[in-house]
Amino acid sequence: MDLSAIFFLLAVLILVGMYLYAPFTGRSNRTSTTQEEHEVSGLMAERDRMINALQELDFDFKLGKIPEEDYPTQRAELLKKGADILRKLDELRPAAVSAANAEDRLEKAVAARRADAAVATRAAVTDDDIESQLSARRKQRKEKSAGFCPRCGQPVLVSDRFCPSCGKSLA
Repeated sequence: MDLSAIFFLLAVLILVGMYLYAPFTGRSNRTSTTQEEHEVSGLMAERDRMINALQELDFDFKLGKIPEEDYPTQRAELLKKGADILRKLDELRPAAVSAANAEDRLEKAVAARRADAAVATRAAVTDDDIESQLSARRKQRKEKSAGFCPRCGQPVLVSDRFCPSCGKSLA
């Protein structure tokens, strides 16, 4: 064997060894980012739960299920919890920090969800639309089957004066 072939073989073995050893060295970085991503994901889920709780509290207050003296304290507690969650999120993701206060951002998120819900209810069918659909359906049903021919047993329509199958008078 030539000396250059030995050096080439040695270089290839070193490269293969580094390639095989690379997953063992990079594992600690992946777990720390994975834990951070997991924590951010959990905080985002808590934030969504707080927004839903605020929406439910507002809805229940409008329906009169919550007394007027309890509503402000319950709302303030939920806002405080939501603001704490947003602060924790800001600590984990400092690049995403906006100039707005955490409570203001929470209020904006609740308002945005309310707007989405209001659009969905506006798209609902009105009573007049339902009535017109019912009257059209009743009109179609009147033109449909009126029973069966007494002679042959074939179905007949209300508008038929004679059986279309056997010709018996239906009047």
